[in-house]
Amino acid sequence: MDYKIAVIKGDGIGPEIIDEAIKVLDKTGKKYGHNFQYMEALAGGAAIDEKGTPLPEETLNILRTSDALLFGAVGGPKWDNLPGNERPEQGLLKLRKELCLYANLRPAVIFDELKDSCPLRPDLVEGGLDILIIRELTGGIYFGKKYTEKDKAADTMEYSKYEIERIAHVGFLAAQKRNKRLTSIDKANVLETSRLWRKTFEETAVEYPSVQLNHMYIDNAAMQLVANPKQFDVIATENMFGDILSDEAAMITGSIGLLPSASLGKNYGMYEPIHGSAPDIAGKKKANPIAAILSAAMMLKYSFALQEESENIESAVKNALSKGYRTADIAKKEDRIISTVEMGDTIAELI
Repeated sequence: MDYKIAVIKGDGIGPEIIDEAIKVLDKTGKKYGHNFQYMEALAGGAAIDEKGTPLPEETLNILRTSDALLFGAVGGPKWDNLPGNERPEQGLLKLRKELCLYANLRPAVIFDELKDSCPLRPDLVEGGLDILIIRELTGGIYFGKKYTEKDKAADTMEYSKYEIERIAHVGFLAAQKRNKRLTSIDKANVLETSRLWRKTFEETAVEYPSVQLNHMYIDNAAMQLVANPKQFDVIATENMFGDILSDEAAMITGSIGLLPSASLGKNYGMYEPIHGSAPDIAGKKKANPIAAILSAAMMLKYSFALQEESENIESAVKNALSKGYRTADIAKKEDRIISTVEMGDTIAELI
């Protein structure tokens, strides 16, 4: 089977980790008889340097002819002094909006092999941890009206009922396939958007009688995620709250370099590690490629319906970790640290 994959390596460590994800995809394709065709495109700082804009039109044209997008990371200090609407991150936001990628799925899983890396007390994560955070991705304060006037600035949080309904369905459907518990995170005691959010989730819950819906304020959720993380199964929340909570959940697992994500629309998906461009370690062969590799596995599952192939990659990652292979971010003092390329080679060999 042939698949066309758009590839945006981006900035910082993006090219390094995406190269390893492609290496693992190629090994998987060879094993199962698939042909993955890669179409490279520019976004972020690399696009600014070459094209003068964080998201060139030719990039969007490439994406529209592809089956899915594998994405690295964007941003870095080189572009920090640009106006807000010209910075690399604006390319990513526009990309999500243009492709209608409204549902961001971020699994937070503790690997048994890395349970000692979890910063929480062992009893709080006894038996493992598996949380799925679903973040609404194209609405809220990141996409609302903005302005700056001398010593005053404003960002507007807006949500329509339609935007909330569609992410609610994603949350309920995911919970149905897991442990049938959905926690909706909001700030309904203060925000009008959160009151609409809670009301809409309550109305949608009628269609999913097998799923237990629970509501929680964002400040309490941030506390509960470290005080009692195992109470959560599926979390659904708005854009900014999800951005923050998913990074918090990542650190509970031991390293932000381990966690993948899928950004899904009606007919298209973008797959990227949740970490940033990490310019401080770019080019030093220290970056952990596991999140990018697991993002590729999510692509096989959600965009191409290749469940077995996806699970094979996940198993290869777990196997590499069980054999003691570690990049610097997940290594203990006594561990031998391997490079980005060595980790990619190891996982590819275990496919």
